[in-house]
Amino acid sequence: MNRREPPSILYRKPEEKDGSEVWRLVRDSGGLDLNSPYSYLMLCDMFRDTCCIAQSEDRIVGFVSAFRKPADEQTLFVWQIAVDGGLRGRGVGRRLLRELSDRKENAGIRYMEATIGPNNIPSRSLFLGMAQSLNAECTMASKYESGLFPNQEGHDDELLFRIGPFDREGLLNIKSQRTEEIHR
Repeated sequence: MNRREPPSILYRKPEEKDGSEVWRLVRDSGGLDLNSPYSYLMLCDMFRDTCCIAQSEDRIVGFVSAFRKPADEQTLFVWQIAVDGGLRGRGVGRRLLRELSDRKENAGIRYMEATIGPNNIPSRSLFLGMAQSLNAECTMASKYESGLFPNQEGHDDELLFRIGPFDREGLLNIKSQRTEEIHR
């Protein structure tokens, strides 16, 4: 397989049974905060409409967890994106976000947010690229300072990235781009 040609990947809603494998994917990513196995079971079970799995054959190779903000239903907050090390830089993360924004359950979303550490260049690039493909603005602001995290964590400050507003026309633009990618 050529580096530019990703394997056949199915993008789908998670199921409860995916929780353990998602936990392992995040653990093995090496750069993400690892949550409890229980949290991944709950995300896969109770937040199916705002989470997405990338699966190659019988293996989970990507996962995005997100939720609609309770105080702002027009905003999808992206909690984590994990992609198998062998597939990073090949569009899997962006496609996971596209899949979420295409779902009918998420039709009212006009903004997408995430907190990203200053050294997380791949996530910064992903969000800036997503904003560009949506023809939407991406703003950045300080969100969670390192002092809010337990001392033993040694956690960096987190910046809030906010994409939007975007509309269904912007999402249709993404679908059109995806069709062009498929036919190249």
